[in-house]
Amino acid sequence: MTQDSKIYIAGHRGTAGSAILNELKNRAYRNLIYKTRNELDLTNQKQVEDFFEREKPEFVIFAAAKLAHLGKFEPASVLYENLAMQCNVFKQAHKHNVKKMLFFGSAWMYPKNAKNPIKEDALMQSDLDYIATPYALAKIAGLELARSYNIEHNTNFISLALANLYGETKDFDFKTAKVLPAMLRKIHLAKLLSEGREDLVLKDLNLNDIKQAKIYLEENGVSADFVEIWGSGKVRREFIHSEDLAAAVIFIMENVDFKDLHKGEKEIKNTHLNVGTGSDISIKELAFMIKDIVGFKGELKFNTSKPDSSMDRLLDSSKLNSLGWRHKINLKEGVGNMYKWYKNTYIWGVGL
Repeated sequence: MTQDSKIYIAGHRGTAGSAILNELKNRAYRNLIYKTRNELDLTNQKQVEDFFEREKPEFVIFAAAKLAHLGKFEPASVLYENLAMQCNVFKQAHKHNVKKMLFFGSAWMYPKNAKNPIKEDALMQSDLDYIATPYALAKIAGLELARSYNIEHNTNFISLALANLYGETKDFDFKTAKVLPAMLRKIHLAKLLSEGREDLVLKDLNLNDIKQAKIYLEENGVSADFVEIWGSGKVRREFIHSEDLAAAVIFIMENVDFKDLHKGEKEIKNTHLNVGTGSDISIKELAFMIKDIVGFKGELKFNTSKPDSSMDRLLDSSKLNSLGWRHKINLKEGVGNMYKWYKNTYIWGVGL
């Protein structure tokens, strides 16, 4: 892959896709294709066929996905939409001789009780987490599509399993955002309340009435004195900054080929690569780190009547590390940078 290559980034508005697009531009890649869902619905077979016939991308970075959000259990939609997107894109990438495609899986593909740090060969060794199963199965199917196309058609489709991603994101909604951005926004708003900065609270919430704003925040466990966090905080997670992920993606696209990864293997399986930092942190430790970065002086209350997630997640990324890539951004630095970005460039509901 060179600066002149024609590259399609699917999911360019998400946390991963936007970071990858920005990094490609920073590195002077100049022949980039990206479409909004209104412009190209990847679940629509005909639209995907027409797009590949018209654009003929040489390389594809497949970061688009239907995600499962906290408080919104949509198993059928998650399973169907991801499978539909994957089937459509994989088929057309093969048909139009895409030179290399990178597909994004997730740490949630691994079994519920996988031993940490989780190696690639832990895949499908035991039961999945109940809530994560629709998303996990769809992503496992994507990995198998990549492996099968490579074996049957000699394609160069590489899959990744990602640690929890954070960085510049459009989703800070308390009900749909991932744990780190949701927690950061709650603690930030609690700090504003404690300092009497009601104007900034209203701006962040896109409301005009401070009484209404305080009622809404209280319903979500946010006040001038404390922030409520669901669960005990004992669950451990691994986080990777979106800029590190973008660097990993470009490294793999430029340097790694499926054939080289599996040369001489009789049974080609578990062909994906884990992408993480090799370090994890408890949710409680993360909350206090964010509290310190934001400068909130109030309390953090862990509500143990609310459920903890059932799984700790720490990936073994030694396979990718051995190929020459390692992350650069430590978590405290990355969260600090994310908070600066949020305060300076994010308007709730718009995301500048």
